[in-house]
Amino acid sequence: MISNCLFVGAGGAAGAVCRYLIGLIPWLQRGAFPLPTLLINLLGAFLIGLIAQRAGGPAGMDPNLVLLLKVGFCGGFTTFSTFSLESLSLLESGRWGLFSLYAGLSLVLCIAGAALGKAVG
Repeated sequence: MISNCLFVGAGGAAGAVCRYLIGLIPWLQRGAFPLPTLLINLLGAFLIGLIAQRAGGPAGMDPNLVLLLKVGFCGGFTTFSTFSLESLSLLESGRWGLFSLYAGLSLVLCIAGAALGKAVG
């Protein structure tokens, strides 16, 4: 359990630093559109899909490496990657109604949560 936490923590730290550094790229800072966040979320979604596919493939992946990359790095980089993978799993399993509920609630409730946090702050 402690070693699992260390793998997740190391990956999370690396993901958070990468997110920060990408946010500093000057050409991404132009205009009002939050391009850095969109690109980070897109890259994170791609990475978690790639890792999940490789981890479940015939060659598999070391479970510690999966924790480091999937839970740690992608989680520290963007939790949107986890949302994307979970949403895709619902779609792939044909659970369109559950997907719609999950995606809709995530969008509306998370925006409401951010608004509430700002109001309380």
